[in-house]
Amino acid sequence: MNIDAFDSRLRAVPHGGVTSAQGFRAAGIHAGFRKNPERADFALLVADEPVSAAGVFTTNRFCAAPVTVCREHLGGADCGYGTVRAIAINSGNANAATGEPGIAVAKETCSIVSQIVGCDPKQVLVASTGVIGQELDIAPFETGIPVAFEQASRDGGADAARAIMTTDTHSKEYAVTYESGVLEYVDRTFTVGGMCKGSGMIMPNMATMIAVITTDAPVEPQTLHTILTSCVNQTFNKVTVDSDTSTNDTCIMLASGAAAAGAQPISEGSEAYEELAYAVNVVCEGLARAIASDGEGASRLVTVTVTGAPTDEDADVAARAVANSPLVKTAIAGHDCNWGRIAMALGKCGVAFDQRDVSIDIMGMPVCRDGLTVPFDEDEALRRFEAPEIEISADLGAGEGTATVWTCDLTHEYITINGDYRT
Repeated sequence: MNIDAFDSRLRAVPHGGVTSAQGFRAAGIHAGFRKNPERADFALLVADEPVSAAGVFTTNRFCAAPVTVCREHLGGADCGYGTVRAIAINSGNANAATGEPGIAVAKETCSIVSQIVGCDPKQVLVASTGVIGQELDIAPFETGIPVAFEQASRDGGADAARAIMTTDTHSKEYAVTYESGVLEYVDRTFTVGGMCKGSGMIMPNMATMIAVITTDAPVEPQTLHTILTSCVNQTFNKVTVDSDTSTNDTCIMLASGAAAAGAQPISEGSEAYEELAYAVNVVCEGLARAIASDGEGASRLVTVTVTGAPTDEDADVAARAVANSPLVKTAIAGHDCNWGRIAMALGKCGVAFDQRDVSIDIMGMPVCRDGLTVPFDEDEALRRFEAPEIEISADLGAGEGTATVWTCDLTHEYITINGDYRT
């Protein structure tokens, strides 16, 4: 596929989100999981009919009850795909570390949704986010699900995105649309959209805290899972706010096929597959960057790129070491162009390189060459620190491996948020 030619056909959907793709409706309401009646805390996404589904979940061994139930409904831990009709998401309570009662509530939620929507309980997925270790009451689901289903609409995506927020400062949505250049789907316009939440406890070892992606392209479940897994590894798995992997990380993708009714499903390895995978990656990257920039207490999005590593895996390790370093993150918060902290993080990460081959740039300014300092204008550095995105680049001079990781700075506000989280 010609990437440049495809880019010219790819368009962002104004105010797009999880219901931009045909075949989906959503709602976001206050169901009673939170005390504040003015704050939405329950989202319901409904497909017009059963659709292909795929999921990727946390690798945290303290995984939440909804993760366990979703895995079961998508064929078990070794599968990750199936057919789904609806997704129910609550905020305010993670339903994690709640034992068998938590599993029972998650399954009962699926049962209630299935009765209201009219499907098998195993065609319902659930996700929860909030405080860990507190039992989740079924009552808000019993009263909230019928209300949400009644309100669900193509315009409800934004409400759903707001309802899944926890410490997020704003909702996160994105969607793109494109005309297929493949003869089999000529004159077909496909859309990929999504929503996510995530602000803290984020260094996903699978995906973000909670993300839902939709498309109206025709895709079989197993093929959808292949696309999702690949895109997650390139985007959500490259985000770190505080190096902590959540108990509830969930990324689900649904494909309705509504934009190409009667057409053959997109097959792996085809040009149509490459088109869709590229569009999904664009949406996932947009959402991933939004998570990093909205990290708890953050004032800056930080992009760390490492090149010249022995392998791509080594580059990822090195980039994460820089992105997770409290000293690097606080230097950025203080507008301190202290490249020595970046060198320190690179040197401790375990990747093999010779310091005499290393180059480091901060915001496009050379600050280190051949492992030694390069004089730079401190006033110009301060000016560049006013940008909303801070870019750090390091070339290890030890190979062809590359990786990019997104993070944020570390401010006093991070401590304030997390010190008072339960209160």
